[in-house]
Amino acid sequence: MLTSLSEACERNKEPILALLRQELAGSGSLLEIGSGTGQHAVYFARALPQLSWQPSELAQQLPALAQRIRAEGSANLRAPLALDVSAQPWPSPPVDALFSANTLHIMGWGAVTDFFRGAGSVLRAPGVLCVYGPFAYGGRHTSASNAEFDRFLQARDPASGVRDFEAVDALARQQGLQLTADHAMPANNRTLVWRRG
Repeated sequence: MLTSLSEACERNKEPILALLRQELAGSGSLLEIGSGTGQHAVYFARALPQLSWQPSELAQQLPALAQRIRAEGSANLRAPLALDVSAQPWPSPPVDALFSANTLHIMGWGAVTDFFRGAGSVLRAPGVLCVYGPFAYGGRHTSASNAEFDRFLQARDPASGVRDFEAVDALARQQGLQLTADHAMPANNRTLVWRRG
């Protein structure tokens, strides 16, 4: 029985999908990093049938994700891949697109660096990277709730926290990725879009 459900995924899936329809229009294959409960993967793959959607997650979280995909997945949603961003090289063939939601603030900074290095290694040219989550700009939070969330994250794990846009953009540029969009999203989140080629 599927018991794991993220309320945040349910709330944000429609606005993210509207954006992905636009940003992934030219893509045929996608790797999702940190698929979590699989709710996004199931919903987005069904709505974007032109995409071969490859979910991934840490090995210890794979069984529950695989169960949801078997139960609810569409024909274009692949079986999940065990992927740790810090393990190089990533166990993925080249893809047209990468997507990740609510992951960079959970990882330690070293893993964020590994995330962009891995993204650079598997993303084709032309290719697109879409990252959803909270970000700070110039060291300043965009809302009081994001500042409070950042304090909560760092109290739980000092290596985590809301990331500065400028810092992650610098990592993307090191991989030959250029920022093409910074979309405002509900609940003080953003979707950052980088492209190659």
